[in-house]
Formats: sequence, C-alpha cells, structure tokens
Amino acid sequence: MIARLAALLTRWSTRFVPDAFVIAAVLTGLVLGLGLVFTPHGPAALVRFWGNGFWELLSFGMQMCLVIMTGFIVAAAPPVTRLLDGLARAPRSPRQAIALMAAVSMGMAWLNWGLSIVASAVLARAIARRVRGVDYRLLVASAYLGLGCLWHAGFSASAPLLSATPGNFMEKAMGGVVDIGATLFSGLNLGLAAVVLVALTALAAAMHPPPEQTQALAREIDPALGDSGEDEEGAGPAAAAQPPATIAERLETSRAITLSVGACGVTWVAMTVAAKGAAAIDINFVNFVFLIGGLILHGRPSSFLRAAERGGAYLWGVVIQFPLYAGIFGIIKSSGLQEKLAGAFAGMVSAKAYPLFVVWYSGVLNYVVPSGGAKWSIEAPYVVQAARRVGAGLPHTIVAYAWGDMLTDVIQPFWAIPLLAMARLGFRDIMGYCLVFFLAYALIVTGGFALLMMS
Repeated sequence: MIARLAALLTRWSTRFVPDAFVIAAVLTGLVLGLGLVFTPHGPAALVRFWGNGFWELLSFGMQMCLVIMTGFIVAAAPPVTRLLDGLARAPRSPRQAIALMAAVSMGMAWLNWGLSIVASAVLARAIARRVRGVDYRLLVASAYLGLGCLWHAGFSASAPLLSATPGNFMEKAMGGVVDIGATLFSGLNLGLAAVVLVALTALAAAMHPPPEQTQALAREIDPALGDSGEDEEGAGPAAAAQPPATIAERLETSRAITLSVGACGVTWVAMTVAAKGAAAIDINFVNFVFLIGGLILHGRPSSFLRAAERGGAYLWGVVIQFPLYAGIFGIIKSSGLQEKLAGAFAGMVSAKAYPLFVVWYSGVLNYVVPSGGAKWSIEAPYVVQAARRVGAGLPHTIVAYAWGDMLTDVIQPFWAIPLLAMARLGFRDIMGYCLVFFLAYALIVTGGFALLMMS
C-alpha cells in the first residue's frame, strides 16, 4: 500500500507540479483574482499594487541568496570535505551507515540548509562507496531528511530569523522584532527538533533490510558511479594549483589575506555577542558567521572564490522568483486582501488551536509553494494579523509556520533536485522511503502542537 501511494504521489508531482517560477506566476494570477472578488479595487489598481511591491523583498532575497552561497562555500572547504570523508569511514554496517547519514544530514541542516544540500550529497556517495550492502536509495532518502525535516528549526530558518531582524518587512505589523529566544530557542522548537532528530534517525536505520535480506532487498550504488572518482560538483578539495607566477596570483593565494579578514570578522562576532547575547542572532548575523567561517576554512582567496562561483549556480531561482512573490505581497498588503484573509482565519479557530491550524495550512500550501522564505512573504501578512486578532502568541505562530513549512518538504521533490542530481537518482527512487518519513514526521509535529494546544 505504501509503495503504491508513493508511486501515486511521485507521478502526481512529476505530472502536475511545474517549476517554481511557473507556480509563482500562477499564484500572482490567483491573488489578482481574489483581489478583484474580495476588494473594491479594479484591475488597474491591483496591477499598480503588484508593481509597487515588486522590489519590497530585495533585502530578503539577498539574505536568502547568501544562505545558499555561504552554506555551499563552507561545504566545499577542504577541511569540511576531509571531515566528511572521515565520517564516511566510521560505519561498520549498513544500518550504522544509514543512521549516521540521517543524523548528520539533519544536524547540518539545523546549522545551515545550504550546507546540508551539498555536504549530504557528498557524504552519501562517500558512504556508499565504502559500506558494502547499504541500500543506496534509503541512504539518499536519509540524506534528504535535513532539508525535509529540520532546516526551518535551526540557524538558517527563514521566518524566525527574519522576524528577529530589525527593519524586516513584517516588523511594523508584528509590533517589533521577535527575539529568537522566543522562537528558535523556545522549549517547543528545541524539544520538537530533538525528538525528530532521534526518532527519524532510528526509523531510518530500522528501515534498512536485515543482513540476511540485504542481497534481495537492498540496492547498492551503481558500480560505475561509485568507482568513477568524480568530484561531486566540485565540492572536493581543489585541484593542485600551479605555483603563483605574478604578484596578483601571489595575493590571490595568500593566506594572510583571508586570515586578516577572518580575524576582523571573528573579532566583530565576539564583540557583538558580548554586547547583545542571543539577541545578536538574526539572519544577517548568521550569514556573516558562515561567510567569514567559509573564508577561514578555505584559507586562500582563490579557493574561496572558486567555491563561491560554484555556489552562485544555485542562486538563479531566488533572483527571478522573489520579485514575483514580492508583487503578491504588495497586492495582499495594499488592496485590503490582508484584512479579508486575516478575518477568515481568525473566524476558524480559537487562540489555543491557532498554531496547530497554521502548521497544517502551511504544510499543505508548501507542497505547491516549496520555499519557506518566499512563502512567508505571502502568508505572513494575514497569518500574523489573524494571530493578533484571536490572541495567539506571535512566537508560537512563527514556530508553527516554520514546522508547517517543513511538514511536506520530505515528499516534495523541489529541494531534492540538487541532491538527486549529485546522487544520480530520480525522486521516484526514494519516494517510498520519504513517504514513511513523512507519516512519522507528521505524527510527531502534530502531536507536539496538540500538546501545546492542551497546555
């Protein structure tokens, strides 16, 4: 039954879920239609609101680009690739390999989802080459758990970090910034993250067939892929460079440059944390830490810049999609549609039930808008206003959005594309395992917010 359902969902996604840019364009039309029906404005006014809002998320879009690029830069640093190679040698059995992959993927995503995208793929292939009998499909599905289940609860979480950043587009509507102590570091968020990490790691290991059934049920890595020795998207150590021949080349390979900038960065971080404590942590702070950390880890400007160039290949989606989402935000904010939607939400549930409602609403919407940051720009205006109307706490609402945004990620192929490209698999190869992860994950998250509702 699970296999049939997995195949059905995969076929549905492949056939009916288009590229994210097309989804953004369709949503633009949908919101324009809602504006015509539920607000007193005509087409010309709504288009004006759309165009006026087009560039309102430039700062947010740049912040998201830096999350991706800095995560890639860190993942591509030689010390990190050596660490991943060392980790790949640790497991002594297929189940140990699966458990390690799941735990590391989720742990890295909690630190930075851009880091997890690249490093999880590299680690999965390294493990598959070294551990005989490991099911490669389950290994890659476990590598997707970070992006599928934990990233929006950690240090690159779009909604909580943006809500803590002064000057963000929702600051006025929220009545100020919301400190991450009340969101990311709350007992609800940390408790759910710990339970998910332990439970899904155990589940992943338990799903691997026992040794006596491995030959019949497990599918190992394709020998041609495993023995190819290819550099995983350039994430491995840089090829040996020729000795610098000019002054410019000496500067580009000088460790003194990176150490000087790195020392300034580390000093600033230390002073900022000493002055503000946990309140210093917002999306700009996290991006700064990863940018400086990547520079230090690479050691030479030339290595750092090569990694940045490769990481830049993943930014185009954010660059061309965020203006469309900003236009949608402009329509919702300026047309009065925000008040209509907020009123509808506020009339559906009580204050105690509101966070659980947001979890499932955001989870369903995430399947067709698989971008936590962009989707926050659509949902935030009316979700936040409705929370204030019914008396639900904003920190719990933001945490609920974050967990709801992740609810269907593990069965949504969008964020798996870079991982699957490096793993040389299709989403249908891992969908059955991902569906099992989804069922367990949905039960844990729903249970956590149900307990909050009853408290």
